[in-house]
Amino acid sequence: MKLARRVFRLGTESAFEVLAKARALEAQGREIVHLEIGEPDFDTPPHIVEAAIAALRRGETHYTPSAGIMPLREAIAKEVSCTRGISVEPEEVVVTPGAKPIIFFTLLALCQQGDEVIYPNPGFPIYESMIRFVGARPVPIRLRMENGFSLDPDELRRLLTSRTRLLILNSPGNPTGSVLSQADVEAIARVLQGHDCLILSDEIYGRLIFEGSHFSIASVPGFKERTVILDGFSKTYAMTGWRLGYGVMPKALAKHITLLMTNSNSCTATFSQHAGIAALTGPQEPVEKMVAAFRERRQVIVDGLNALPGVKCPVPQGAFYAFPNIEGTGLKSKALADLLLEEAGVAVLSGTAFGDYGEGFLRLSYANSVANLRKALARMEELLTKIVC
Repeated sequence: MKLARRVFRLGTESAFEVLAKARALEAQGREIVHLEIGEPDFDTPPHIVEAAIAALRRGETHYTPSAGIMPLREAIAKEVSCTRGISVEPEEVVVTPGAKPIIFFTLLALCQQGDEVIYPNPGFPIYESMIRFVGARPVPIRLRMENGFSLDPDELRRLLTSRTRLLILNSPGNPTGSVLSQADVEAIARVLQGHDCLILSDEIYGRLIFEGSHFSIASVPGFKERTVILDGFSKTYAMTGWRLGYGVMPKALAKHITLLMTNSNSCTATFSQHAGIAALTGPQEPVEKMVAAFRERRQVIVDGLNALPGVKCPVPQGAFYAFPNIEGTGLKSKALADLLLEEAGVAVLSGTAFGDYGEGFLRLSYANSVANLRKALARMEELLTKIVC
């Protein structure tokens, strides 16, 4: 079979590969502590589930407009207007099956051969994968532990060229858990002021913040018109399997993103959209409880990691990931991640799963119980004591 060359430019999301290996070990009778997959371990709140069931029983099982049903787009517009302090209309909202299509469609609509896209590294691996797939040139901007994994405006200035078409921002960040402060975002905006590149602002973890508050570059005067906000329901409302995301963007771009929806997915599942309305307009206490639980777990995982030989872990400000530096162990990231899975029964991700600049780090998802986190840390300590001491 002769395949198109573009398919060989696709990368992957290593979390699913490690999960498959972990499941295979479990099938052999091994007990594995799962710290690899990036999804909340909470159930979707009952009122959201009931809204979906009610929609199904009403016969809401047919096609919808490709951009999403108007009540959901209105609810999203109201939510984003309130949380970002900007005026958003439903016509600027496109609903998608999960948030990843917003990454893909934005790149498809804006970028072509010869264009450059600046993206965070270490960062979500799908950014680089999709940039390469559409034929653009990926330009990594390094996130360094010594400055809190924040994006350096001076480095951004050096990377910008006449071919830069898009900058991807992600705050709170995956895999680092870093949060761009308002001052950080405004500094980035000043660098971009004289440049005409657009911004894809991945804000999927925007409600999962422990230090400070979320600030979107779309909130900076003059930047809403050049920003695509990516958000969704998976992380905030524990709805990963519902496949429900959205983008907020200028109307002119929304028309083309909607056409890409029409040509690919037709529309997002109807019952999921009704569940999304209930999520945004219903009680928010389940979200607050989940964030409180993640805050407690963050303390457990950070304290535990910093007590391990050869490990230094900064305190993440958001999301539910720890990104410890493991250079003191003397092992490369992938080698240590493999050892932890195969010998200690702890599934984690190598920092290199998030780009070359992730070497020397591991990513651990603390979307697991405190008891399991402590069990994982004890197993890690036993292994690392043999290696390092």
